[in-house]
Amino acid sequence: MSVLPSRLLYLCLHFLVLYFQLQESQQSTADFRFYIENHTRNPDDLSRKQVRIYQLYSRTTGKHVQILGKKINANGDDGGKYALLVVETETFGSHVRIKGKESEHYICMNDKGKIVGRPDGRRQECVFVEEFLENNYTALVSAKYKGWYLGFNRKGRPKKGSRTTQRQQEVHFMKRQPKGRVDPLEEFRFTTVTKRTRRARRLKPNPKRN
Repeated sequence: MSVLPSRLLYLCLHFLVLYFQLQESQQSTADFRFYIENHTRNPDDLSRKQVRIYQLYSRTTGKHVQILGKKINANGDDGGKYALLVVETETFGSHVRIKGKESEHYICMNDKGKIVGRPDGRRQECVFVEEFLENNYTALVSAKYKGWYLGFNRKGRPKKGSRTTQRQQEVHFMKRQPKGRVDPLEEFRFTTVTKRTRRARRLKPNPKRN
C-alpha cells in the first residue's frame, strides 16, 4: 500500500517541475518580445551599433544635405561644415539617425511630413530606414510614418513626406566622404571586368624584364 502514495508524490513533483519550466519559458519569450519591440520603436544610446561621418549628395540639386539648425536644405557645398553628417546606425537593420556635426541637430519628420531639425534625436520621428536602390542611390524613409521619404526639390527645399515616393529623384541620395577625406574601404573595392577591359589588358604591352 505504501508504493501507491510514493508514485503519486513522484507524479505530483514531476508535474510541478514541468509547470515552473513552462512559466519560465513563457516569461523569457515575453521579455524577448518586449526587448525587440522596445529597441525597434524607441532606440536608445545602448542600441547604437555604428557611428560614421559622411555627406549626403542630393541627386536633384547636385549639392549636399546640410543641417543649419532647425532649418535643413540640400544646398550644401562639398566639404562644408554644415554638410558634415554624423550618422548613427541602430542595432536592428538599417535604422539610422542623422545629426549635423556642426549644428548638433537631428533630421526629423513631424506628423505633417515637414522636415525639421531638432536637438534631441531620441524620438522615433528622427529615425529613418535606409533603402538601397538599384541605381546605387539611397532613399531614407521615415520609421514612424510609413511611405514618407526624406526629399528635397530642385531649389534644395525640403519636400513634404506625404508627397514623396521612392521613385522620385528628389528622395535619392548618395553617400560621400567629406572633401579631402578618403574612406579606407575604397581600397578594397572591386573593379567590374568587361569585354573592353579584358581587351585593353591583352593589348597592353608587358614591361621587359632586365
